[in-house]
Amino acid sequence: MTIDFPNKHFLINGEWVCSDVELDLINPSTGDIIGQVSAAGNDHINDAVRVARDTLENTWNNITARERSSILTKLGRLIEENIDLLARLEATDVGKPLKQARADVKALARYMEFYAGAADKLHGDTIPYLQDYTVYTLREPHGVCAHIIPWNYPMQIIGRSVGAALATGNTCILKPAEEACLTALAFGALTREAGLPDGVLNIVTGSGDTGAHLSQHSGIDHISFTGSVSTGIKIQQSAAQNVVPVTLELGGKSPQIVFNDADLDAALPFLVNAGIQNAGQTCSASSRILVQRGNYAKVVSMMTAKYKMLLVGSAMDDLDIGPLISKKQHEIVSDYIRQGTDLELAAKGKFNADINNDGFYCLPHLFVDVPPDHSLAQNEIFGPVQIIIPFEDEDHAIEIANGTGFGLVASVWTQDGSRQMRMAQRLRSGQVFINNYGAGGGVELPFGGRGLSGHGREKGFEAMFGFTTLKTVAHYHG
Repeated sequence: MTIDFPNKHFLINGEWVCSDVELDLINPSTGDIIGQVSAAGNDHINDAVRVARDTLENTWNNITARERSSILTKLGRLIEENIDLLARLEATDVGKPLKQARADVKALARYMEFYAGAADKLHGDTIPYLQDYTVYTLREPHGVCAHIIPWNYPMQIIGRSVGAALATGNTCILKPAEEACLTALAFGALTREAGLPDGVLNIVTGSGDTGAHLSQHSGIDHISFTGSVSTGIKIQQSAAQNVVPVTLELGGKSPQIVFNDADLDAALPFLVNAGIQNAGQTCSASSRILVQRGNYAKVVSMMTAKYKMLLVGSAMDDLDIGPLISKKQHEIVSDYIRQGTDLELAAKGKFNADINNDGFYCLPHLFVDVPPDHSLAQNEIFGPVQIIIPFEDEDHAIEIANGTGFGLVASVWTQDGSRQMRMAQRLRSGQVFINNYGAGGGVELPFGGRGLSGHGREKGFEAMFGFTTLKTVAHYHG
């Protein structure tokens, strides 16, 4: 199958629109320009907001939850039918290995399936009150929602953000990152084929200026943003001018905590893979490995051996690690690696033999005996760099784990059931996994952070609460 969306265009009111300003799309695996995308200007943003508002009031509000469910169900099937094409687009655009891109397509389809099933199951409550009153609550859509998404997981973040917003009856304006927007446009084309009414989903491409104008627009009722802490602060400041609610999913410095009684054979794949997936360009990447003293030497040895086997190559070679997204990101990660010259480097991966020297490749680095206050232990690197930190006991582990400004994901490896409960309660984190990490993606599992990791929740049913506003109706019938 093919997905029909024209080059250098974005989507407003079901029509493909272009501008006079074009941005180059770069293949991270080769450094080559693979096309251009139009940059939406302020007038285009104004048009998209107006269309979304008109469609909300005149069309989408009149469509039942069951009908929304049917559209999302069909959309999920279309995504599955186009898995090979979407995966190749994502791998080419982002640089991630093809197998990881395929997993992202499956996740996008699963989000559509989940929110299709949930669309007609979002209920209000009745509240016991005074005699002669019937009081109940209604969950209503915010209205026009802006979705500003990053380049690292376009399809997954579209699924968990736009999927929940559409299921709850909002209209949407999606602004993908300029570095990786092809699958967002392909998704837009598939929504038309699935029967989503024109104007319900509008997609505007462009640079950060496009996203800034969208976030500042007085016609937006809710903003969902995934990205850096610095940009998230600006988004929240813009939203505050219009008193608009914001869901922020920002960075992370997520720890995995390995106690002396941990099953190391079970833990090892999670310890490594959660740090290097998508070349470490993952907000929930496990960049810190905390190991109790009794297991420290063994974990270092096991991870060192694993790291030496890791292969870095092009997305289409489908190896362990692909390139970083851009030259800029490569410079950022390289600078962090240089900051680790005072540390012990336990291991690095290897480049594939036929690697393209013009791609943005970075070897995975494993540093050990890292002080908890070192820059590599405190800052989000967003690259294939992991550190190992020793700890003495539970209190020491908690002190280190909670010792950054982030609080997105954490994992605990122990066979002690009481310790599992204690650690889960004490960790300052939006998600805690016991003897696993990530739970296979977990479309159903609420996801979000604390502190610098942001606020609000995506995924699961909780996301639908975030994309609705609660109305209380008190009916006096005495």
